[in-house]
Amino acid sequence: MKNSEEFSESIKRSSPPARSIENRENQLIEKAYDLAEERLDNKTASAQEIVHFLKMGTAKAQLEKKKLEAEMQLLVSKKDAIDSAKRSEEKYDEAMRAFQEYHGDNNDAEDIY
Repeated sequence: MKNSEEFSESIKRSSPPARSIENRENQLIEKAYDLAEERLDNKTASAQEIVHFLKMGTAKAQLEKKKLEAEMQLLVSKKDAIDSAKRSEEKYDEAMRAFQEYHGDNNDAEDIY
């Protein structure tokens, strides 16, 4: 009978490729990490592989990761603010059109500006 590691390996090998490019890319990245881990365990990893994982564990790498996450949050906040401003402008335009109609003004709403 196979041990649990061999069983999970056979399941991984038999899983079909993902349908989307993003999911397929994630599958390949996972396989690369699995292979790197296996090579590290077997002491057959190249110096480049070892250095890569050592660098990932440094304080600088951790800070850079946090910085990127903060920058991403900032970009999302900026996008949300822009979207909100657009919605506010649309509501303002709607209100001005309604105001013109209420007063019986026959001019187009664009004439306001």
